[in-house]
Amino acid sequence: MRITDLMIQETMIMDLQATTKDEAIDELIASLNRSGRINDPVLFKEMIYKREAESSTGIGGGIAMPHAKTTAVNEPTVVFAKSRKGLDFEALDDQPAHVFFMIAAPEGAGNTHLRTLAALSRLLIDSDFISQLMSTDTPAEVSALFDAKQAEAAEKEAAKEKVKAEKAANAASTSTTGQQQNTSGVIVGNANSEDFVVAVTACPTGIAHTFMAEDALKKKAQEMGINIRVETNGSEGAQNVLTADEIARAKGVIVAADKNVEMARFDGKPVLQRPVSDGIRKSEELIRKAVNGDAPIYRSQGGNAKEEGASTGKISVGSKIYKDLMNGISHMLPFVVGGGILLAISFLFEQLASPENPIVQLLQTIGGGTGAFHFLIPVLAGFIAMSIGDRPALMPGMVGGLMAVNSNAGFLGGLAAGFLAGYVVIGLRKLFKGLPKAIDGLKPILLYPVFGLLIVGAISFYVFDPIFGSLNTWLVDALGNLGTGNAVLLGLLLGGMMSIDMGGPFNKAAYTFAIGVFTSSGNTDGAWMAAVMAGGMVPPLAIALATTFFKSKFTEQERKSGLTNYVLGFSFITEGAIPFAAADPLRVLTSCILGSAVAGGLTQLWSINVPAPHGGIFVAALANHALLFLLAVAIGSVISGLILGLWKKSPTLVK
Repeated sequence: MRITDLMIQETMIMDLQATTKDEAIDELIASLNRSGRINDPVLFKEMIYKREAESSTGIGGGIAMPHAKTTAVNEPTVVFAKSRKGLDFEALDDQPAHVFFMIAAPEGAGNTHLRTLAALSRLLIDSDFISQLMSTDTPAEVSALFDAKQAEAAEKEAAKEKVKAEKAANAASTSTTGQQQNTSGVIVGNANSEDFVVAVTACPTGIAHTFMAEDALKKKAQEMGINIRVETNGSEGAQNVLTADEIARAKGVIVAADKNVEMARFDGKPVLQRPVSDGIRKSEELIRKAVNGDAPIYRSQGGNAKEEGASTGKISVGSKIYKDLMNGISHMLPFVVGGGILLAISFLFEQLASPENPIVQLLQTIGGGTGAFHFLIPVLAGFIAMSIGDRPALMPGMVGGLMAVNSNAGFLGGLAAGFLAGYVVIGLRKLFKGLPKAIDGLKPILLYPVFGLLIVGAISFYVFDPIFGSLNTWLVDALGNLGTGNAVLLGLLLGGMMSIDMGGPFNKAAYTFAIGVFTSSGNTDGAWMAAVMAGGMVPPLAIALATTFFKSKFTEQERKSGLTNYVLGFSFITEGAIPFAAADPLRVLTSCILGSAVAGGLTQLWSINVPAPHGGIFVAALANHALLFLLAVAIGSVISGLILGLWKKSPTLVK
């Protein structure tokens, strides 16, 4: 498939008018929307900014490649654009971006499309090619240049495959270590060199940076006369997977990745863990360090936190704790949502029928304390532990979480058990480090499980469970006995937190608190769930109202995007407001926080319970005061919408 089948001429922008990163993204998305290649500009923009939050897609060298893979895309498309003056895209080399490729990939993009996008990414490593692109004046010239370049690359690839086949036929016994080939999966470098390194490249979407980093590492290794094998972890999954023999022979390992990759296989090897962007722009530095063994020794049985911090120098203690906590919460949430909604529906049937109704009993068994909800805290604790201490920490963490459930230590006890298990396994690894090599194989299957479980179980039984059991009982009783004034204040706080960062740490902290009380109070007290759900529904609804009733304050694109936020708001998807908040943070965030706080406070003033952890308007009927819940959301949304609409400047006046 040709790259120009995806890079259609009608979407190209030969003279980008944007002067800022946000304006550039808007202009590129508008081109996609005009051509009908996307169906939901708001969602697509949200996913673009989500990827930007991982790391800037301004990869340096004058190139920016914002991209997203989402259901908002109708057809795989690449929008090409040029900016003669250049603009600040927060590039990794701090230089202006002149050439832009916005990649829009549908959720179910086929392998052919993904391979074509990978081919595009590889071409952009060639600085001469970028210079040629900058000299084009028409979309037709751009298409012709890409067609010619891709044809040239295909010819070279065919020639290399032919050489590879001939060598395999004539010298089957010859080692592949020194073969000078640049085809995927073949070792690249110098036939006479004994220096050999392996690498893994990966990015969250796996459609651009993964393959650019691969080619940059291969190209630089060949220049340096060093043999290298690169595994890619893109949208099609892991390709050219490294073998155990290759890993064993390698002097060092480079992991240039912005997402998790399989790391246990690198146990005992010097491993450089860097962002995928470093694979593109710092390939020489990475290869040289890997060859010299200038990297921390990776230990798969729990030591990864220290090594990762040492290799990047950028992971703070707070960031590490948050990452570990989010790992537990993300694995727990499916149990919360699935079990919680089924449980909530059972309450509805119970009101219409009786507790003995077979449907009620079935739903409560599946979703309640003996079903999905029974796993909430063990899964939370287990995956917190695994994030810290790798797989050996999973079992003691889950058992510690289960003990917290059985002892009434609840959510807080589970959190403590999860962190304890992770660091206990790290401690055990250090403790057993001096044991003979002959028993290394017994560590993960005998020593870590037995001693880890014993230590975590004992501390949970004698320390955590009594302390957190008492604290949990006090907390539930205190919340249950709050006067109206105090309950309203807490509702204001929780509701407002849902809008501070719209899916970030503050948002997650409020939601996690509500889940903790929800699970610790017999799964029936949804008062705080009502506050956070109302607070989280307000931002997208407020955006939708403002774009509807204050049309002159928004661009045509923003007005179209605002309509989508009605659906997102009703569904309790706070993130729908992120693109607007990113474009105008002061006005949007302030407006939304005020309205969300009011909505959260009203739920407590009116003693509203929502016995479901998610669903928005679709579970409103399950609330004890459904109409009042909807009224609280409506009041908060109107307040935020009015403040934003009155405060916001017209597009031509925004600085």
